[in-house]
Amino acid sequence: MPVLSEVFYELFTGLPRQGPGDSGSTVKALSLITPRPTAPRILDIGCGSGAQTFDLARLTDGTIVAVDNYQPVLETLRQRAAVLGISQRITPMNADMGDMQLPSHQFDIIWSEGAIFVVGFDRGLREWKRLLKPGGYMAVTEAAWLKPDQPADLFEFWNREYPAIRSVGQNLKAIEEEGYSIEGHFTLPDSSWWDGYYTPLEANVQTMRLKYAGNEDALSVVEATQLEIDLHRKYSAYYGYVFFVMRAL
Repeated sequence: MPVLSEVFYELFTGLPRQGPGDSGSTVKALSLITPRPTAPRILDIGCGSGAQTFDLARLTDGTIVAVDNYQPVLETLRQRAAVLGISQRITPMNADMGDMQLPSHQFDIIWSEGAIFVVGFDRGLREWKRLLKPGGYMAVTEAAWLKPDQPADLFEFWNREYPAIRSVGQNLKAIEEEGYSIEGHFTLPDSSWWDGYYTPLEANVQTMRLKYAGNEDALSVVEATQLEIDLHRKYSAYYGYVFFVMRAL
């Protein structure tokens, strides 16, 4: 019988992305970083299988350290980099994003799509800042409330799964309090939840319902994922992922 963490990772096997995102939003966020070095040193935290990592490699002449704590996705990233002939520009690194053993002041840009919530928004802004060169940039996506007076079932879900979720304005205030200037922010389009994430994830849910029929523990993980998808389908106007781009002061 698989442990629940294995069921969770199996759900995400083969997905183009491990969270909401899209190439257009990566391009837009990067355009807010001006001026930027010709060949920036970039730290991609919570890189997953590297959808945004390869966008960054395509859009810049920089080098990228791609951090994740799940070796199979790093192996996928490494293999793709080799196929594309850019292995010399991308360094996969297996590490806990809350305890990265990296020298201070090494990076021009820190990038993190759909991952800063793991350590917490404020903590990530505070602790990752030491890795930036003076005046360096950080670009992160974070779930945020877009409207007040959320429906009860939606609020209960987020309060259980991620009680630190708050409004866009509250996150902007936190950015300034942690010593950054705000270069820009925008909400990801709803398509970024579906095209490379929820649509293939929901297909995995259907497959795993059959595979684990009768296994209540495994099915609890599968059905929790379906609940998340269903709530987004119903209530996406109330919350979203927001790209925040900032510069260290």
